Amino acid sequence: MSLGEKIQQFFQRTRQFIGRKLQDRFARSLGWLGISQALIRFSRLGATLLLPRFLTPEDYGLAALVLTTYEFTRTFTRFGLHAKLIQAKDDEIGELSNSAFWLNLVLFVGLFVLQCTLAFPVAWFYDNDRLILPICVLAITFLIVPVGQIQSSLIQRENRLKDYAMAQSLRYTTANILTAVFAVAGLGLWAIVLPRVIAAPIEYFILLRKHKWRPSQGFTTHRWGEIIKFGFNILGVQLLQTARENMDYLIVGRFIGIRELGFYYFAYNAGLGISLTIINSITTALLPYLCAARETLSQLKAAFLSSLKTIAAVIIPFVMLQSMAARFYVPFIFGEEWIPAIPILILICISAIPRPFDQASFYLLTAVDRSGIGLLWNIGFTVLFGLSLLVGVQFGARGVAISVVAIYYCFVPTYLLWSMRYVFVARKGFLT
Repeated sequence: MSLGEKIQQFFQRTRQFIGRKLQDRFARSLGWLGISQALIRFSRLGATLLLPRFLTPEDYGLAALVLTTYEFTRTFTRFGLHAKLIQAKDDEIGELSNSAFWLNLVLFVGLFVLQCTLAFPVAWFYDNDRLILPICVLAITFLIVPVGQIQSSLIQRENRLKDYAMAQSLRYTTANILTAVFAVAGLGLWAIVLPRVIAAPIEYFILLRKHKWRPSQGFTTHRWGEIIKFGFNILGVQLLQTARENMDYLIVGRFIGIRELGFYYFAYNAGLGISLTIINSITTALLPYLCAARETLSQLKAAFLSSLKTIAAVIIPFVMLQSMAARFYVPFIFGEEWIPAIPILILICISAIPRPFDQASFYLLTAVDRSGIGLLWNIGFTVLFGLSLLVGVQFGARGVAISVVAIYYCFVPTYLLWSMRYVFVARKGFLT
């Protein structure tokens, strides 16, 4: 075969590969979410470059505690309502959407009150009254979300992730730009808090325009019990996942100090924060993709294995490249003050690789209505995770980072392989 024929054959195979990928719903969904996240990351890059030069490690430490409190409270919003609307049959989606709207409204108002109440014991626990007002201000976002939350779920149910991605990118891009502006203006901790509140309405205003659904009846509690029962296991897993993602902050801040927490949070934000953005994009597209493919076991298996390959192809090269480049870009971009955080950044960054496979395993079980098994796994994993952090903290912030890496690499592959065997081999009776 001549060189020209080989080149022609190469381009022909490339076109065929791209064509197959464009026909794959999961790949298309990731494409739109990837474009969205690229815009978000580009805008966040400016904020990330500026924050370390205008915020002190103490500011970073306080921001970590404020955002951790918010994340724990926000976890209660992930109680399975979104998944229930995605899984619902077409003939019941209208009734469920109305019930979910009012349940959502009651929940989010309650969470606003809860976070404002939590601000005081958190400030007491860390002996810092500067935490109270930022925690209360950030709680305002809970009063904004219910406006377009049902529309968000319905848009994802319909696999219109282009609209969802656009709404998210505009919201977070605006927040990132405002963060950079406020940091330069000298607002310190508030440069991280205020933009999240100001930009929150943007996403839900767009979702309202992109979906025609509106509540068609007054306040009702009909089917609340069904929604809550369905979401119990999902909420449990989300709470445990949030605990694992933030437990290290709480332990470092309490046992080592706010300044050390500032270095740790910087490493997390500059390293794993980027990877988690990509992971969240992947997992957002994954559940609707698996639910749409669960008609037969063979179809679900093919969809799941394809998604694992896509996840690996996206996350592994990115994480390895970022880890290898950390020693060069941190002092150059952020300044020499943050050099002590480099070893922690590399370790935390590497821990990103198993994380999407952990979520993929749970979504596989959820797709076949076995989320309770995923909850039991997450309970055991979180207990072991907490114990490993308590051991690691004896060796400082770097010891904590080593513990995070070790626990993820030891247990997530086991969970993934067991979940696949349980669904595709041991329990073939789930699907036909």
